[in-house]
Order: sequence, then C-alpha cells, then structure tokens
Amino acid sequence: MNKWQLVLEDGTVFIGDHFGSDIVKYGEVIFNVNMTGYQEMITDPSNFNQIIVSTYPVIGNYGFNSDDSEAIEPSINGLVVREINHEPSNFRSEESLSSYLKAFKIPGISGIDTRELIKVLRQKGTMRGAIASMDLSPEVIVNRLKNNHPSDDEVSHASIAKPYIIPGSGDRVVVINLGMKQSILKELTERKCHVTVVPYDYTAEQIMRFKPKGIIVSNGPGSPFALKNTIETLKQLMDKTAILSIGLGHLLFALANDLEVERTKYGNHNASYPVKQLESGVSYLTNQNSHYIVNRKSVDQSNIEITYEGLNDQTVQGLALSNKNLMSVQFNPEGSPGTNEANFVFDDFLNSISKN
Repeated sequence: MNKWQLVLEDGTVFIGDHFGSDIVKYGEVIFNVNMTGYQEMITDPSNFNQIIVSTYPVIGNYGFNSDDSEAIEPSINGLVVREINHEPSNFRSEESLSSYLKAFKIPGISGIDTRELIKVLRQKGTMRGAIASMDLSPEVIVNRLKNNHPSDDEVSHASIAKPYIIPGSGDRVVVINLGMKQSILKELTERKCHVTVVPYDYTAEQIMRFKPKGIIVSNGPGSPFALKNTIETLKQLMDKTAILSIGLGHLLFALANDLEVERTKYGNHNASYPVKQLESGVSYLTNQNSHYIVNRKSVDQSNIEITYEGLNDQTVQGLALSNKNLMSVQFNPEGSPGTNEANFVFDDFLNSISKN
C-alpha cells in the first residue's frame, strides 16, 4: 500500500496507508463514535465536505450495498480509520468500502493512531485538514488550508434544484430539503403521507401552494447562520401550518423564534446518544450529527417549551410551541445509523396534524 498523510491546519501530521481514490481532498475533520452504520454515515448529506474519523477500530467488514445509503452519492471528502477491511463478509455486500470510495473520488487513510488524532481534535477543537499523497509537503498543505477558506453554502450543494412528489393516500406533507436523509422519506411513506420535497430556497408562498397539512424542515450540513432566507421563510410559515424541524432544521427553528444558537468545540456525531423526553421521563437512544446547539438560557427566557434534553449534558434536544403545533428535535428520529426508537416523533407530528 502507498503511504499517504493526514495533515491538520495546525501542522499536525499522521502518516498511514492509502485506500480509495488517489485524489487529494480538503475538508473539516470531525470524529464519529458510531460502532456500525458507516455506509449511512458516508452518504449522509449532513456530512458534506467533511473528513470523517471513525473511533471504531475496524471499518468496512460488511462492505457496501445499494439499499442502506442516505443519498444517491456520498458527500464526504475523506475517511480516516484505524484499520480498513478490504474483504467484506456479508450476504448483502455488493462491493468493498475502498472500491466504493474510489468510484466516487474520495480518498481514505488507515493505519494511523486514531485515538491520538481524536485527542488532538477534542483538545484543540475541530480543524480543517487534508488527505494527501507524500508528494505534497505538509507546509504546502497547511498554507492551502489557511489561505483557502471554505464557503458557507453547503446546503445549496446538498439540497435539490427542483421539487418532486412521492404520492401517498395520507396527509399532505412538504419537506424542505436542507440535505435530507432518505430515511426521513421512508418514515413518511410508511405512514402513507403524500410527500412533496422542495429546495431549501423555496419561499413560503411557493410552499403553501402545495396546500400542506404540515411541513418538515430536514437535517442538513453547515452553519444555520448562513440560511437567513430560510429562517425568514420559517417565520412566515409558523402562522400558517404545523411544522416539525429536524437537525439543522431544529437550529433554524430556534433562530426563527429569536433563540440563541452556538457552535460547540467538536460537535456531536453519535448514533447512540441518550435523550430524555421531559414530559414522560422516558429516555431514548438517538442519532446525532451536528456542530451547533441551542443556548438553554435563551429558551428559559422565552415562551418556548423544552421537550427533550440530553442526558449527558442537559443540552436542548427538543422544542415546542404546543398551541401552534410547532416542534423541533436536535436528534435524527429516523436513526440510520443507529436505533430508530425515537421515530415516534413522526407519529406525534402527524397526530397533531390530524387533530386540526
């Protein structure tokens, strides 16, 4: 195997074995603590332009298939693992992880001390980095990382250009696609919803022409502060119909209600994060994939109710304006990867629609 390098913007270098594509890629380096579900993680549009470090030591052992992806094409810019399995063993496997990444021009690096790398990211916070061949000097890479600032229009790349419809016999639901996971559509179609998926930049007037009984604002990549027009659209929609906001949508819902949102040091990328439903006192394991959280003090000073909180850190995991059928969750209730035991959130939302 060829030796390649992972270079962080602070000059830290890790040397390992190359797999996947031989194209140099730059991106935000984050770590994900999932034990399984690497296919869903790699194809989740919320991970657009990111280089993902897996904390689990062996990745690729069950290969890749055509059923479990969250998008038609992957969005990540690189994968960093302790060990890569080139010979998967699973009856559903259609190709190896390395061959899949090579097909979509995504480089990977293995054989590095991922524990040490994650310590660096936890201590210093998320940094930009690059997976590159040894032909490029670390100094050149660091200079590029410092001088080439990424754009903040990730959602424009992760969303869609035109709306489309998935017919159903149930409630009319519009999904605002900020970088939507396909598992959201699976949950809605299983409940027979008539779904219309629209781009992130659709106006309130355009959305309401579809006569929805409810609107779902999806997950997605990047900073919520970059989506000022979408926030304004949400403000206009809140008096017109029921809304469920998920992931990035949750953060936009908070900003639309004049709450404060703040960036965390290294994010929360986890498929088994415990969340407590405050009304029932019951806790659930959830999928998390975000770099931002809602400031709890700003919620306490508002008329918005906190419906879920993180068990580990008491972060705001859910919000509601019950008199208007407006709700949001920080976590991904559809799971994928991880458990879908919180997918009752879709039932709660649809039940609130049916009552009106």
